[in-house]
Amino acid sequence: MLHGRMAEKNPTELLVDCGGVCYEVKISLNTFSGLGSVESVRIFTKLIVREDAHILYGFATKDEREMFNFLISVSGIGPNTAMIMLSSLIPEEIAHAIQTEDVATIQKIKGIGAKTAQRVIIDLKGKVLKFTSNAENLYAQSNTNRFDALTALASLGFDKKLTEKLLDKIDTGDKNVEQLIKEALRLL
Repeated sequence: MLHGRMAEKNPTELLVDCGGVCYEVKISLNTFSGLGSVESVRIFTKLIVREDAHILYGFATKDEREMFNFLISVSGIGPNTAMIMLSSLIPEEIAHAIQTEDVATIQKIKGIGAKTAQRVIIDLKGKVLKFTSNAENLYAQSNTNRFDALTALASLGFDKKLTEKLLDKIDTGDKNVEQLIKEALRLL
């Protein structure tokens, strides 16, 4: 874990100044939006050592780091692909897709084909049970249009919690995804 001053922040990486030493940390879009504009940050990290580099991956929550560790344990999923997955979906959404064997949701993520999606489901189905209670609450309170709108707005860099609250106010159940996104963008 790193605790320090955020020296620089962009959607894919973060520079954290820890007592005069800056660490470059690769982050997901969900972590990027979760950090906001605070100056002091605490990032949960995972160091990946390769022959040509030592790369530090950072996460806003322990759950996101744990899901990252699960994902990279699957054959064919490297750290960069895992970060793309965590940028596209939150850990609870990934766990829900795995538990319900929703190949289509996993396959929508850039770089994930049908075989890899099936391998993720087979390898992780019993391991991600911790995340499913949160996922059930997430899906019980939202419909597909709301979920798709939330995912799209989060990928654009909007704060997920703020966007959820806003969608709670504007989603009457009769709007399609495009209408929800347009109305949310006007209010954000």
